[in-house]
Amino acid sequence: MVPEGWRFERLGKVAEFQRGFDLPSKHRVEGNIPIISSSGVSGFHNEAKVQAPGVVTGRYGSIGSVFYVDRDFWPLNTALWVKNFQGNYPLFIYYLLSKFDFKKFSDKTGVPGVNRNDLHAVKVFCPPLMEQKKIAQILSTWDKAITTAEQLLANSQQQKKALMQQLLTGKKRMLDENGVRFSGEWSKIAIGKLIKEIRKEKESTPNAIELLTVKLHYKGVAKTGKFPNATERGRPYFKRFAGELIVGRQNLHNGGVAIVSEECNGLIASNAISSFDARSGFDIRFILSLMSTEHFRFTVDNLAGGTGQKEIGLKTLLSLSVVVPNFQEQQKIATVLSVADQEITILRQKLDSLKQEKKALMQQLLTGKRRVKVDEEAA
Repeated sequence: MVPEGWRFERLGKVAEFQRGFDLPSKHRVEGNIPIISSSGVSGFHNEAKVQAPGVVTGRYGSIGSVFYVDRDFWPLNTALWVKNFQGNYPLFIYYLLSKFDFKKFSDKTGVPGVNRNDLHAVKVFCPPLMEQKKIAQILSTWDKAITTAEQLLANSQQQKKALMQQLLTGKKRMLDENGVRFSGEWSKIAIGKLIKEIRKEKESTPNAIELLTVKLHYKGVAKTGKFPNATERGRPYFKRFAGELIVGRQNLHNGGVAIVSEECNGLIASNAISSFDARSGFDIRFILSLMSTEHFRFTVDNLAGGTGQKEIGLKTLLSLSVVVPNFQEQQKIATVLSVADQEITILRQKLDSLKQEKKALMQQLLTGKRRVKVDEEAA
């Protein structure tokens, strides 16, 4: 059903697309005009082909992304740009296209790409101009909130990175329980002296237990919502419990290391994910922090082998040397970094929530299921 006052017509009558323009690298002249490709800004030139505002999407390459350009620009030939907004509000068109499934129009000829004529034929809902402006204003406010949340998260992550650099190298020393700064020398020791592998019996009924996964980029452990299928049940699976340090040997160089959370207690993982406990005198959280540094990641990346997916051998991993303070200072450092992790987790959850709420709101606003009140004076 078409909402009252709205139109339901071909996209070509709402926004007309045109292919971008060739601009080989040798013909580019340094300037401040953004060159927009299928993946966004890909350089700058001294001449514009299109006046702002503009809306651009991928024709070849990165299909599905949509970009709003608020300054004169040069759209490349890998992109499609809106040549004629047909009297509609450009920012509204940007949001309308942002929820559009461009990929279903690709690969029709065997070559990944989008034909503008196919897009023009698709029918879309289009409200009156003033309602378009109000919808765009609302969604723009959400985008600003998302951008702010992204910046807060990035700042928090950068602050933690700087803190790790200071605390995990001894450049900044913690205070003990008496308020006295630690001063003892740190010891160089092999990782195998810090942790011991937890060996368990193979799970006999893995199809009845949910799989867990070690997320990349040091983002922890998560439930997958999946169970081993019939072809995988012959593989060895093991239960992992809260507090264990687990290492994805095939993804350790990409940050595949974490401590199992209470939420994932008792779930299973394949033998490609090793499980460890801290030896006496060492803090498991501190060890995780050591294995989360850029230096450690680069070291593992250089040592990981394999012609397909890179993997570090268990023996090689345990032979790597790190520098550690005494147990009390380990605990102090781990606590400070855990607080930083909690802040990052809260900010990431807030960001994810904002994105989900905006997505749901877009679905309602751009289909007319939820109507906005238009200022009578502005109308």
